[in-house]
Amino acid sequence: SSLAFACAPPEIHGASRLKSRVAATMNIFRLSGDMLHLASILLLVFKLHKSKNCAGVSCRMQEMYALVFIFRYLDLFWSFISVYNTVMKLVFITLTLYLVYMMRMKLPVAATYERRSDSFQYELYLLGPCVLLGLICTDEYTLPDILWSTSIWLESVAIIPQLVLLQHVREVENLTSDFVGCMGAYRAFYILNWIYRYFAEDYVNLVGWIGGLVQTALYCDFFYYYAKSKWYGNKLVLPVAT
Repeated sequence: SSLAFACAPPEIHGASRLKSRVAATMNIFRLSGDMLHLASILLLVFKLHKSKNCAGVSCRMQEMYALVFIFRYLDLFWSFISVYNTVMKLVFITLTLYLVYMMRMKLPVAATYERRSDSFQYELYLLGPCVLLGLICTDEYTLPDILWSTSIWLESVAIIPQLVLLQHVREVENLTSDFVGCMGAYRAFYILNWIYRYFAEDYVNLVGWIGGLVQTALYCDFFYYYAKSKWYGNKLVLPVAT
């Protein structure tokens, strides 16, 4: 998650670059993206508490996001930017770890977790390449910078376990589809944010841009069927993979 204003992800580290991060201005696209990402996580927490059922939800995606947030928000230990910044970072880390705990261990929710279907091995196929890209694309060879860069690439593909699971399930519950829809919309608003900041602030962040575009592209197919189901008022049913 990229958090608005001072709550933006640590795009830059070090004393000189910290000043430029703090100086970033609020805009409606950043705020909307932040709130959509927060809404997606709260929707998922609400679904699990209400239904006591996590069928159709990928715990492995949540594990990837837990890694993303932990890697990205290490600066919590040495950098205070604002109360909003600190609270939002802690909320994202805590809620994501809580979701993993509920699906893996907390009964009765854990009893409904579809381990066989949620089988995409991100630790085998994605984690290593993302760390390698993090090493190649980092601005500075310090641990915080490498982990930040890694988190960008990891977030760009974190939706894959969820999309693979939904392809197995095919018929998707409304709250689950709304959760994934909010995640896609959050990233779309961040593309608008980048465009706005490029013209208003001469802001350039190639690693973040490429990662965000990859992430958005992965959502496109799902978003088509999601929008179609909402338009016609039907339950979301994904086509059989060929």
